[in-house]
Amino acid sequence: MANQKILVVDDDKDVVRLMRAYLERAGYDVLVAYDGETAVHNLRREKPDLMLLDLMLPDRDGYDITRLVRNDKALAHIPIIMLTARVDDTDKIIGLELGADDYVTKPYNPREVVARVRARLRNQHALIPNILRVGGLEMDIDRHKVEVDGRSIALTPTEFNLLQVLMQQEGIVFTRAELIRRGMGLDYEGLERTLDSHLRNLRQKIEPNHHEPTYIHTVYGVGYRLAEE
Repeated sequence: MANQKILVVDDDKDVVRLMRAYLERAGYDVLVAYDGETAVHNLRREKPDLMLLDLMLPDRDGYDITRLVRNDKALAHIPIIMLTARVDDTDKIIGLELGADDYVTKPYNPREVVARVRARLRNQHALIPNILRVGGLEMDIDRHKVEVDGRSIALTPTEFNLLQVLMQQEGIVFTRAELIRRGMGLDYEGLERTLDSHLRNLRQKIEPNHHEPTYIHTVYGVGYRLAEE
């Protein structure tokens, strides 16, 4: 089986060189791009398994590239981990709302980035042959497809993982920590706002009225659950 391909996009060549060394040591094939146009070219030609994307690039920024990927059916399934020197939560939330699956704030430990890559790809490919249905909501796990009342819904990889966790145990209340661990791949601390952002996007896509959710219910003071049929 061919090694999984990781696209590293950053205009800092030292960062790229370091990240490439760690990823290759972990057994991945690594593609690199130092600007947005090259990144888009590599995405369309190589279809990598995951992209590490710097937010600040000399031509088009990480937000623009994330938006492009999520709006392209041939690329939308690719997980995106955003690399950013910005510490403002607003910047991170914007990236998540555009469709990034995770973010790492610079300076970062390359070993942590590799661990997040590994966890993200494990979640992406460890699919259970199954079709899940709750009311008008249907998930085909093998084909990575979701429909609501027969209408196809485009979800990011993280949104898909979170919905899968909820649908596999409908009616069960998950704490935020459980959803972060099971749906996002690692035991993150302090990422409740990140989780809430993903779930808000998910509701906007699958709920008939996201202000009064039919499927994903908030259990105040505890977490979230998928309504039983």
